[in-house]
Amino acid sequence: THTHTAPLRSALCAVPLCVDAVAAGAGAGAGLGAGGERPGSGRWMGSGRTMDGGSSSLYDTSSLLHFCTDDSASAAGSMEVTDRIASLEQRVQMQEDEIQLLKSALADVVRRLNVSEEQHAMLNRKGPTKARPLVPALPLRPTVNNGTVLPKKPSGSLPSPSGTRKDVSAATKSTVKRSNSSERMCSAARRESFGESKGNRTRTGSTSSGSSGKKISEGKSKDPLYNAEEGYVKMFLRGRPVTMYMPQELRDTYSLEDKAELPTKKLKLDWVYGYRGRDCRCNLYLLPTGEIVYFIASVVVLYNVEEQLQRHYTGHNDDVKCLAVHPDRITIATGQVTGITKDGNQAAPHVRIWDSVSLNTLHTIGTGFFDRSVSCIAFSKSNGGSTLCAVDDSNDHVLSVWDWQKVERLGDIKCSNEPIFAADFHPTETNIIVTCGKSHIYFWTLEGGSFTKKQGLFEKHEKPKFVLCSTFAENGDSITGDSSGNILIWGKGTNRISYAIPGAHEGGIFAVCMLRNGTLVTGGGKDRKLISWDRNYRKMQETEVPEQFGPVRTVAEGRGDVLLVGTTRNFILQCTLSGDFHPITQGHTDELWGLSTHPTEQQFLTCGHDKHVTLWDAVGHQPIWSKIIEDPAQSAGFHPSGCVVAIGTQTGRWLVLDTETKDLVTVHTDGNEQLSVMRYSPEGNYLAIGSHDNYIYIYTVSENSRKYSRVGKCSGHSSFITHLDWSLDSQYLISNSGDYEILYWTPSACKQVVSVEIVRDVQWASYTCTLGFHVFGVWPEGSDGTDINAVCRSNDKKLLSTGDDFGKVHLFACPCSQARAPGYMYVGHSSHVTSVSFLHNDSQLVSTGGKDMSIMQWKVI
Repeated sequence: THTHTAPLRSALCAVPLCVDAVAAGAGAGAGLGAGGERPGSGRWMGSGRTMDGGSSSLYDTSSLLHFCTDDSASAAGSMEVTDRIASLEQRVQMQEDEIQLLKSALADVVRRLNVSEEQHAMLNRKGPTKARPLVPALPLRPTVNNGTVLPKKPSGSLPSPSGTRKDVSAATKSTVKRSNSSERMCSAARRESFGESKGNRTRTGSTSSGSSGKKISEGKSKDPLYNAEEGYVKMFLRGRPVTMYMPQELRDTYSLEDKAELPTKKLKLDWVYGYRGRDCRCNLYLLPTGEIVYFIASVVVLYNVEEQLQRHYTGHNDDVKCLAVHPDRITIATGQVTGITKDGNQAAPHVRIWDSVSLNTLHTIGTGFFDRSVSCIAFSKSNGGSTLCAVDDSNDHVLSVWDWQKVERLGDIKCSNEPIFAADFHPTETNIIVTCGKSHIYFWTLEGGSFTKKQGLFEKHEKPKFVLCSTFAENGDSITGDSSGNILIWGKGTNRISYAIPGAHEGGIFAVCMLRNGTLVTGGGKDRKLISWDRNYRKMQETEVPEQFGPVRTVAEGRGDVLLVGTTRNFILQCTLSGDFHPITQGHTDELWGLSTHPTEQQFLTCGHDKHVTLWDAVGHQPIWSKIIEDPAQSAGFHPSGCVVAIGTQTGRWLVLDTETKDLVTVHTDGNEQLSVMRYSPEGNYLAIGSHDNYIYIYTVSENSRKYSRVGKCSGHSSFITHLDWSLDSQYLISNSGDYEILYWTPSACKQVVSVEIVRDVQWASYTCTLGFHVFGVWPEGSDGTDINAVCRSNDKKLLSTGDDFGKVHLFACPCSQARAPGYMYVGHSSHVTSVSFLHNDSQLVSTGGKDMSIMQWKVI
């Protein structure tokens, strides 16, 4: 019976929804629909069918059927109003009685299932025996995969961790996570797409990329079991058993009580690739140290371009959304979204004020006050920067002013029901703040803790849909750029337009920047133009950002005549108005999954759903080349020679690129679902491809990695393939799937290995499978089987790194064969960490974030 409890539980999980629906119908007065059917009741209740579709009833529904088909109490019936009310009350009472009976029956079923599982566990300890079904009242059926009844595995086969069953609910959960992150996050409480992407998330109004989509589960999980006679350890993921066989040499000496050691090395964040320009504004500045400050994920980067050095502020625990530099140009404020604590609880959004020299946090303000996230912040200018204004992302977009040194709120007010794009203090009037957003600009005056508001009057000028950005002229006038391409100048101390430049840009103006010499620079979205204007707002120079860099997001003044430009395609450019553009930072623009390190060079390759494939120099920290392909990319793998790299996409198509020239070598298609793993054999003569259609496709590789011939496909998994590893001699494959199976294969024949003893002592060329005896210690207590997305063993076989669903990178000693082994945890990503991989000489570890689209390079020390 134990092998069938998972699908039965999945069916039972849906029943309370029906019960609640019936209760809702009862509470609403049990009104009847057009066809005489009670809304919300569910047809299966009226028909008296059981959960498995049989005709036998768990309880008698004849009385309920009588009332459901009686239409005399409807508005069109002949009964008086008082009689109809009495009849409806009687129906409600009977429905409540039926609901109570149903709940009792379900409680009895759950009790029987628990007894069955406990008895099965006891029988396992005593040895395998044939168990008698304990719940004869509920006939059980083989579980179904994609509409097909799964055949029973041969009795002599190597048992999968979940026996002959597969947990449909768990597989579905993982499928959503790995195949389409925007859907995957919908099941989470907090994982949120970037504001301009289509994948909406459940946490209202926030625009985080989402490290904490799932709360770390509470409650004690089952401890692993060791069977010395059979030589395996059985761990449990959310109650599901996963059986892992150990090498023969350990069978006599292994003990679950042994303590694992901490790794001998640690990690230090060395470099962060990427920039969040896609949906954030005013987040790029030059500091007196010569460093450029900006953010990506939960890291604020201080990048010295001339010396090619980065420093990192890592005080935040989730997505940074806004940044402001104090008039002293040393103190920095950054605001973040709702985050996640180490124990998996929600952490409130807040602003952190820190020293850019020492990287020490000076103050944290707004904890418990801000809602969802902090979207705009600015320091005051005329009073030495002693106050800070902030706008959060709540429904009312509350504007607040703080004495940040005293951590004291001076006043707050509901700003607007619409998004606010910019907020800034007036340069000469300490108590005046300007905010702008959808169809408005507000001039706020703070006096005695209370605000007064003047709304900007557009009068004869066309009212724009969005006022996108603002700055100030030397004389105190406010300058705004809007979605209609107009530059509007608002007279100091007034709420009226004193001068206008209509149609200054074709399309929206995303950035306005006042240079120290009084020159105004505006940056366009649709037209991608940078235009400079003199003090009288006459056009001086104009240049266009090349199309591959994307629309302008923000403009900042650099050294000399150099401008710093951030774009919506996540580039940071150094440029001049004469048209010289030089990218200094770039990143991916959609969810990032594919990562592979070069087998002999200090290089790595990334690819993502933005259809970009990029080869990176890990020493120079710059792209070597980048290529756009036709389909969203999901996975990558280098050939052992390093001469080619295979790319798997979300459509079933895969391609091979020449590493030197980025030329296309070959294209193939296997199935029509995403390809999660591309793995060459150590000898380079095979390529294994793990697909979401549950198959592993095997190809022979010949003619200097240029020719690929399909051998066949390995069939046996009951869920999608998640990870693959080759044996050192290229004779065997080990694979993991979405329902926590561990299977072994002979790839040359595409046959499953059914004998434990054949594969027990196999030496594996890599450890990327998240399930297996040598890695099971990486799983924390209470894991649900999808919490860890990636595992990688160092090439010297001494270290093991993981990336999890909570934005953390972990480091363990290898092998990691003791439950809940100790290790080191590192923060930086704000989204699920999708991949981790050591460089060929183990000097660095590279990790990729999914929705945060960042690449982080960690020094092994």
